[in-house]
Amino acid sequence: MMTCKEIVNKLDEYIVGQYKAKRAVSIALRNRYRRSQLPKEVRDEIMPKNIILKGPTGVGKTEIARRLAKLVNAPFVKVEATKYTEVGYVGRDVESMVRDLVEASVRIVKTEQAEKVREKALVVVNKKLKDILYPLKKQLKPEDMETETFKQQFEASFDGGLFDNDVIDVEIHEQPKPFNIMEGGVGEINIGQIMGGVFKGARKTKKMPVSRARELLLDEECDRLIDQDNVNKEAIYRAEQEGIIFIDEIDKIAAKKANGQDVSREGVQRDILPIVEGCVVNTKYGAIHTDHILFIAAGAFHIASVSDLIPELQGRFPIIVELDSLDKDGFVKILKLPTGLLNQYEQMLKVDNIKLNFTDDAIEKIGELAEMENETRENIGARRLQTILETLLEDVSFNASHENPLVEVVVDKTFVESTLNSEFKTHDFKKFVL
Repeated sequence: MMTCKEIVNKLDEYIVGQYKAKRAVSIALRNRYRRSQLPKEVRDEIMPKNIILKGPTGVGKTEIARRLAKLVNAPFVKVEATKYTEVGYVGRDVESMVRDLVEASVRIVKTEQAEKVREKALVVVNKKLKDILYPLKKQLKPEDMETETFKQQFEASFDGGLFDNDVIDVEIHEQPKPFNIMEGGVGEINIGQIMGGVFKGARKTKKMPVSRARELLLDEECDRLIDQDNVNKEAIYRAEQEGIIFIDEIDKIAAKKANGQDVSREGVQRDILPIVEGCVVNTKYGAIHTDHILFIAAGAFHIASVSDLIPELQGRFPIIVELDSLDKDGFVKILKLPTGLLNQYEQMLKVDNIKLNFTDDAIEKIGELAEMENETRENIGARRLQTILETLLEDVSFNASHENPLVEVVVDKTFVESTLNSEFKTHDFKKFVL
């Protein structure tokens, strides 16, 4: 388990600034490891310190939570508070966020278990594929070739992947398709999921390449070799002890007045409260206790404030961290990240023989434009860079083709100004007019 400083350093690779938020979540994550090392009677008494991340859109709230979960491979789900309705109304039940967390945990555990039996399953699958391919290839065998020699050549060709693109008939389980019982997908049901994997659908013969058949048959064989009861038990345990639920847009259910829609919003808060406090939720994999799940909530809180949440819910989120708005320097640092947008565009256009080269003065200018646009229009944080870069490289992307020879496109300050000044010279001052 990484130390707090190591977690922050890792988050620095993907998120610019926001040190206070990184520090808070790193402590929360490290505390889970500390708790796991304590005796059971002490461990059960220690509750997670849930966090509210407060700040404008596009400054890294969701990215912090998402990267945090990946660092420790913990069960993680992101939900939007606005998707839920009070009990008794049509819409998603708040308990579904816990069920989604268990589903994520099952996928993690199942993937780990499948990796352990993969080699054993691959032997079985390759034998099935050879049994299908051998009679087909034998029909094409030269008459003067010895059977034993043909077998050796067939084995060598199969192991070398020479038959991977051959189309064969293979029998596989057909996955039952989900269907809706209400308009809008509210009542979507998957029969296979309801039966917990018992009902896998009828076997059906389909035509597909050998490589695709190997993938599907390998999944089926791994499922057969895995002990599903152990998977379910381990998944429930991990969801309880390591699960992270990220509740986005929690400010949208904060109410200032007790009328109409606000009453419903307060009802959603009261439904979320027992989940955060700790209760038992029944899932198809078993009952799960939510006492030690870490909840991270986030919201812009432009109109409402944290104090507009009901006091009981506020009390379950003792740590409140305010994230900073991005300025020009922040945008420049984001653009220069090894995993940032510039690298993504460079890699994508390389497919069509375009070599992009961004100069430092161009990056500075893009950062300046992003800051100016966020100040004069809506502040959408780092997402503004996507708008600017898409506009900047629109002509290059449209005219690029892999049939053309390699072309180097140098994006300097002059290129940025000549391309974007006409697009962004008119500012939206309506927001300042009373």
